[in-house]
Amino acid sequence: MRLLLPLFLFIASVAGSEKPNVILILVDDLGYSDLGSYGGEMQTPNIDGLAYNGLRMTQLYNSARCCPTRASLMTGLYPHKTGVGFMTADNGKPGYRGFLNDNCVTSASILKEAGYKTYLAGKWHLRGKAGLHCTPTNRGFDEFYGPFHDYADFYKPEIYHRLPEGRAKLPIKDDAFYATDAITDYALHFMDDARQEKKPFYLYLAYNAPHFPLQAPKKLIDKYIETYVKGWDRLRQQRFKKMQKMGILPENIKLSKKGIVPKVPNRNKDSKYYGKQIPEWDSLDSVRKKDLVRRMATFAAMVDSVDHNVGRVIEDLKKNDEFENTIIFFLSDNGACAEWDPYGFDNNPYPNNKLYEGKDLDLIGGKNTFHSYGTGWANFCNTPFDSYKHYTYEGGISSPMIIHYPKALKNVGKIDRSVNHVMDIPATIIELAGATYPKTYKGKEIYPIQGRSLVPLINGQKEKNRTLYFEHEGNRAVRDGKWKAVWTNYSKSWKLFNIDNDRSETADLAALHPEIVSRLNKQWLDWATDNFVEKEKIKLKSTGMPTIYYDKK
Repeated sequence: MRLLLPLFLFIASVAGSEKPNVILILVDDLGYSDLGSYGGEMQTPNIDGLAYNGLRMTQLYNSARCCPTRASLMTGLYPHKTGVGFMTADNGKPGYRGFLNDNCVTSASILKEAGYKTYLAGKWHLRGKAGLHCTPTNRGFDEFYGPFHDYADFYKPEIYHRLPEGRAKLPIKDDAFYATDAITDYALHFMDDARQEKKPFYLYLAYNAPHFPLQAPKKLIDKYIETYVKGWDRLRQQRFKKMQKMGILPENIKLSKKGIVPKVPNRNKDSKYYGKQIPEWDSLDSVRKKDLVRRMATFAAMVDSVDHNVGRVIEDLKKNDEFENTIIFFLSDNGACAEWDPYGFDNNPYPNNKLYEGKDLDLIGGKNTFHSYGTGWANFCNTPFDSYKHYTYEGGISSPMIIHYPKALKNVGKIDRSVNHVMDIPATIIELAGATYPKTYKGKEIYPIQGRSLVPLINGQKEKNRTLYFEHEGNRAVRDGKWKAVWTNYSKSWKLFNIDNDRSETADLAALHPEIVSRLNKQWLDWATDNFVEKEKIKLKSTGMPTIYYDKK
């Protein structure tokens, strides 16, 4: 595995020997095309500034869901290899324990030994139900502030924790707590701490926005109401055209058909859209439209708030003359969240959606509310794809990804289409920091890193093709060059797509190329054996979220 070979060449190409600071920004459930720099209409000038003065990646794959992606992002391994192939419940199988095992090591642990101060401000989500010892400060981070919940109310400071135990929390100004702001307050505090010790820092800035519950300051929500009155059909067309014009999408791509509403037993089975196509926006009544507009405006407000806070971090770096020598990664943990109906849900824990009947719409997004925006808007946020988080179609496993590094990045302002994975980021961070990936750690043998460093991309070189594999909740995929095979736990058969010509997966070619399907199936089975992946569907213990069924027509 290429990891450290070009290190001396890279260091020689960068003036001076000062180690770079590293900031890894992860957002939760952001759609593929939500950012302005990826075709969206949301106002994200600070993140877009990183994009236009950095490198935008269009084929960066994630692991389909919060926990598995974070496991890969922290360790450089496929999630099952770390024990986090599903969610936080312990299913008693090596790939599905729900917490990081002792045979993987985090990039935080490695950088800490290389002289870095290491911090996590935001969501961890790798502690599991049985591995309560698996905390950020036990896995390499000097300090932590954030939630341990799968999802966390943005207005409840009591569910945001501070580690190590005994560390004082920052005062809440004017009794006004909003989680995105608070997470950034701690990030800035941590950066100052590293400066006091005159050490480089590794900051994992893991915002839980824009994951539900949809909550944001009312002023920001009101800002986006007029934008989303147009509805998801017209806006989806607008995004698609803008993405093509910007070069995010190739000219030969098609806009996928309107998405299918997932079949979720015991959740949306009574919905008239159960397993059917998302309705046309113009078919909805005026009251329903107002309700849905408010939901989407709240989601956009959450993204807007993240952008504002990213701006605070950038400003702080510039004020301290650290911006040029800080490498910043920005990405989403999975595709947009379709849970669980075109209309979303209200309140906790997810009863059937109730309509506000045109009254009290201003409540949406405020304190003591709990909403999602549903499959209709999720389909829009994942333009041009029609699948979502949980699934291994492009809409589930494709992340927007930005690399910004003024001191060394060669392809400034470029769009990169090479095929990469979130597990490549730890390999990149380790190489940039001049650290070494260990064979053993704290007396335990460590699995060899499976990700590959992106330093060649930073140096302006081209990456070679590789094969990537996926599994989540029985949903499978293989990406091998231009070919991608997809299997869902509902259809129980492989579909085959030529991604070079059909990134939006509109034409199933399995019947035309059975030999390719057979080859990819064998490759997937071999990978599954090597990575503790269950080949047959198993009944996974519930963590409060249902098993998903999705029929992509």
